[in-house]
Amino acid sequence: MTASDHAPDIDARYAFARALAHEAAQMGMQLYRERGTLVVEHKGAYRQDVVSIADQRIEQFLRARLAERFPEDGFLGEESGAADLEARCVWVIDPIDGTACFLHGLHNWCVSVGLMVDGRPHVGVIADPNHDELFHGCLGRGAFVNDQPLKASAATHVSEGLTGTGTFHPRGKEHFIPFLEKLLAEGGMFLRNGSGALMTAYVAAGRLLGYYETQLKSWDCLAGLVLVKEAGGLVNDFFRGDGLLDGNPYLVACPGVYAQLAQMVGPSLDT
Repeated sequence: MTASDHAPDIDARYAFARALAHEAAQMGMQLYRERGTLVVEHKGAYRQDVVSIADQRIEQFLRARLAERFPEDGFLGEESGAADLEARCVWVIDPIDGTACFLHGLHNWCVSVGLMVDGRPHVGVIADPNHDELFHGCLGRGAFVNDQPLKASAATHVSEGLTGTGTFHPRGKEHFIPFLEKLLAEGGMFLRNGSGALMTAYVAAGRLLGYYETQLKSWDCLAGLVLVKEAGGLVNDFFRGDGLLDGNPYLVACPGVYAQLAQMVGPSLDT
């Protein structure tokens, strides 16, 4: 019998993920204080898509620590790519979700550490050092912020609270503006804070009714998906096709408004 035949130790991974995300977030805070000295590069064709040396250092730290503790596990990181995605356990990491906010002195950024087990989101940890909040959850065991249980909102209409929204230049004009028009027409209001991981966590916490993004990557949301499901929220089929590597349109929401938001998004949610 090989090591891969044994059931993975979820308790060990869940505890390690919480401690590791917290440590990485503290590293991020030190770099945040020094952000004026950091080297910044632009990814792709859009000037808003940035990466800093802080992203790279934190991902290197996370990847090295995870490889040392769980060498049999796979890894997918925003900055350093994928390894061993066929493993039973695959860590999906965003070292700084909200890099543009981080670099411009805003407080909407976090460290996101997610774990897939047998192809399903199983553990999620989102560390927000600016607000001393550690969101964490494990499949079947609930979701929490620090020690407080998370629960999705009981709202039944979008007019009862705020909906998180986001887009990037691809798909933005085609899908984002029509969604906002429909949301506003129903008396809803929107929030975009620059961090998909944090907005997903806020849906789990009942702070936002839902969160729609025209196109999101798995490292931005895998950890948060665990939180939303464990808090009683609903999610779209994000991993369809090659969603793990390429991303997809994304919707999470409390049960009472999910269908309303999905109707506003329309067919693009599934294409």
